[in-house]
Amino acid sequence: MGDNTFLAGQQHWLERLGNLRNVVRQELVARQLSAHLSARPLTVLDVGAGQGTQALRLARAGHVVTAVEPDPRMRAVFTEDAAALDEEDRARVSLVDADLAGLSDATRGTAYDVVLCHGVLMYLPESRAAVAALAARLAPGGLLSIVTRNGDAMAWRPAVRHDWPAAQAMLDEQRRAAQEGRDALYRNEIGVDARADSLASLHRNLEAAGLHVDAWYGIRVASDDVPLDAATPGPEELSVLLEVEERLGSTDPYRALGTLVHVLARAPRRTP
Repeated sequence: MGDNTFLAGQQHWLERLGNLRNVVRQELVARQLSAHLSARPLTVLDVGAGQGTQALRLARAGHVVTAVEPDPRMRAVFTEDAAALDEEDRARVSLVDADLAGLSDATRGTAYDVVLCHGVLMYLPESRAAVAALAARLAPGGLLSIVTRNGDAMAWRPAVRHDWPAAQAMLDEQRRAAQEGRDALYRNEIGVDARADSLASLHRNLEAAGLHVDAWYGIRVASDDVPLDAATPGPEELSVLLEVEERLGSTDPYRALGTLVHVLARAPRRTP
């Protein structure tokens, strides 16, 4: 599946965790995901768990979470944040040193009700093998949640910033990628060269892995143009912003403009 290029921008990522852009991202992912989870305790595998934002939320909600993260620095941040959980919630979280290539060994063949892969695919050279590996860890009827860069809307961010040359460059890259039969490439805002997935390519890869797409959402439709260091506003303003973003992210035509796309797909249920 190739090397994950995230490491080069890791410091920038960690420095911006509390900023508006990341708060919006994490909150929308949590809201969109929760709409597809049952109330009963579920087994969750979070692949590329990073600092553990979603894994720890799910543990607080009563789910049993196995978090897979290959980088020691990210695991250290995860462990530090997990220490803030109460004892019962902390007991529901396991942190494993592994990556996509080592999933089978790390999970020892376990099948999970929910598999998460958020913010990982854009740092891999292609998605198909990764999607297949993730799908293989799902129990019958299990749910796969993928968050990645929206390759259909790459020019939207520079356009709303009125950076016309950058918007043109993104449109040119999308056209070249389509002509060459490959995914579009870009330089992201933590300074790393990355890759984007179109919604159509994600559908194809998920279907090839035997999964059916339940739903998809856009993330950061209206607030992606803020500066990288924009602070999170007060509770009242943030609440309204999140409500607007949540509605835009689930409504056509706006959701197609999300900088990130969140796709939820389900494995077939076992027939009696």
